[in-house]
Amino acid sequence: MAIKRTYFPDISSKTWQHPADRAALAALKKVPGLDTILQKFVGGTTERSLRLMHLASAVRVTENQFPKVHKLHREACAIFNLEKIPEVYIAQTPILNASAVGVNNPFIVLNSSMIDALDEEELLCVLGHELGHCVSGHVLYKTLLAMLIQFSLYFVNIPLGNISLMAIIAALREWDRKSELSADRAGLLVVQNPEVSYKLLMKMAGGPRIEEMDTNEFFLQAAEYEKGGNIIDSIYKLMNLLGRSHPFAVLRLTELKTWVDNGSYGKILGGDYIHTDEAERRTAQQEFQEAKEQYKQDINSSEDPLADIALVMMGAAGAATDKAKEMFDTIFGKGNGDGK
Repeated sequence: MAIKRTYFPDISSKTWQHPADRAALAALKKVPGLDTILQKFVGGTTERSLRLMHLASAVRVTENQFPKVHKLHREACAIFNLEKIPEVYIAQTPILNASAVGVNNPFIVLNSSMIDALDEEELLCVLGHELGHCVSGHVLYKTLLAMLIQFSLYFVNIPLGNISLMAIIAALREWDRKSELSADRAGLLVVQNPEVSYKLLMKMAGGPRIEEMDTNEFFLQAAEYEKGGNIIDSIYKLMNLLGRSHPFAVLRLTELKTWVDNGSYGKILGGDYIHTDEAERRTAQQEFQEAKEQYKQDINSSEDPLADIALVMMGAAGAATDKAKEMFDTIFGKGNGDGK
């Protein structure tokens, strides 16, 4: 029996984006010419190269190749009312992972281990997650982060230049982790079953043997991690997270459950979501204020002694954006590009 799901005509990606994700994207779009430069550079070179590589080394999903995945992907795109359907490739690798690649014509890559480890509902959730990245424009700035990390290797002997660059990288890493929380929400909006999303995160943490795991026990594990402990524990948690592109599975689980429990997910299913015309009217200041409020809520609900480090990160993000503007003005000249 087919599961009847809610569809979202004219939905904006801002609907599911974490406030800190939206704020960082709004700030980045203010950097003069950045979008145009990255789209031309990445779209004209890296994107084409990566697509050709996958066309040669992976299996493209079609009606005749991985037809079940093809059907699920079409369903996910229909739920978000997407006219432009990203390609999907299956790549041979044992690591449980998936990714969205490209800028102008992004495509999705599922590792072959996903096909073996996940059921159809979980695969639909993963496809929704990756579509969330594509629709939100995350891939463009994830590419920027990768480029800056690479460039930082050449600036290591220039103290002031390296400090400025590392500040931008640190702010982008914080955004990158928040973008994954946004994509988790997109995945849930597609599969429309919180239990599926929770079990998917458990499999991402512990592998495919879900029969050996217990959802309630995993939530208790998440709660233990979230408890404050002492200041040394907090420092270790912060250090463990700083270099990561994704939040830890237990953090993602907690964030997603909070989003469900506070009613946000239910409102969207009921038709109360941000439409594209409304999203275009929102200002960067609105997005940044909402992000700050979200960080404050997280701090107030946390027992971690270093929870207020989040506000420091918000300040770093703002400073890094200003520094990015200066750098791009210097490199490309003021007034070039079409920054907003």
